[in-house]
Amino acid sequence: MATELFEDIFEVRQLNPDGKKFDKDINSEVYRLRQNEKFTLALVSTLDLEGKPDDGIFNQSGKPTLLDRYDYGMYGKVFQYDHEGGNMVAIYASFGGLLMCLRGEQRHLHMIHNDTRIYCLLRKQ
Repeated sequence: MATELFEDIFEVRQLNPDGKKFDKDINSEVYRLRQNEKFTLALVSTLDLEGKPDDGIFNQSGKPTLLDRYDYGMYGKVFQYDHEGGNMVAIYASFGGLLMCLRGEQRHLHMIHNDTRIYCLLRKQ
């Protein structure tokens, strides 16, 4: 099984809160999520179904991968890991310039470390 670092189901509660709209957010056009829609977000270290490490280069062999089980995927790198007090942490990752901040309890995010290369996989529920 692929090395799962984190997986959970999220619900889109708001779109463009307080009128903050980003006209150049290309990913919101590529993978549309609507208000009240639920999706699974998984962070993994490899797309290999047996968990074998990969080099981050697209595998053109045609073999099934973990990506086949999801609708959308991105490859990126964790560039910052902050302890926010108590047992809360914030993880910052960049996926080709698209930035993600994931906040939560350290016990749920303990497998993710600074400078880790990760895949972010999305699937609608």
